[in-house]
Amino acid sequence: MRKVYKGPTEALAGLLRDDMMIMCGGFGLCGIPDELIDAIQASGVKGLTIVSNNAGIDGVGLGKLLETRQVAKMISSYVGENKEFARQYLGGELEIEFNPQGTLAERIRAGGAGIPAFFTKTGFGTKVAEGKETREFDGENYVMERGLFADLAIVHAHTGDTEGNLRYRMTARNFNPMMASAAKVTVAQVEHLVKPGEIDPDTIHTPGIFVKRIVALSTGEKRIEQRTTRKRNDATPAAAAGGGTH
Repeated sequence: MRKVYKGPTEALAGLLRDDMMIMCGGFGLCGIPDELIDAIQASGVKGLTIVSNNAGIDGVGLGKLLETRQVAKMISSYVGENKEFARQYLGGELEIEFNPQGTLAERIRAGGAGIPAFFTKTGFGTKVAEGKETREFDGENYVMERGLFADLAIVHAHTGDTEGNLRYRMTARNFNPMMASAAKVTVAQVEHLVKPGEIDPDTIHTPGIFVKRIVALSTGEKRIEQRTTRKRNDATPAAAAGGGTH
């Protein structure tokens, strides 16, 4: 089965509709499937429920879908640096289902493993537990959480082969691997597309059986969510001696 598509629009063709649930991988701006997000925005679908750790920053990644009012609900653990995300939530324009970050990760993993629900101590006795079943096990109190399984998962991988096997790099392994297994259809954008057998089997994070469609990335900017710098001190020994700095 052909899995490689010409571009993000082609890779998402026939998969998008109003009011669907989409899982979007990444952490902050690291490992987000930005080109697939742009294609979703261009499609005009609306009423979306998005499962994502956060919504990035204003005007970038999922922030674009918020600005065009295509998102009806976010299932997230962090509002973060996105002012529009916070504004819509506080203004009652956007529904948010907050989750402790570990609980969100386990809900996605459980969905991918076919587990409909599980019990966790996290959130017991807080607003997180309101309206949810609680139960005592061995003298400890737990909250029941439902697994999550989406209509579509969009993920970003550093390397992928034409059979759909994926390898993520560093922080991009947050949420991307588990989301790839927790949807009816998974579409991956990859930085480096290689032939089958070129990825060491021991380093594959997502087996190709989970991935239905792949698109190779164009060369784009990798953004930094918060850039922290310090003032350059030109009075260094190299500078004083007439040398250069790198």
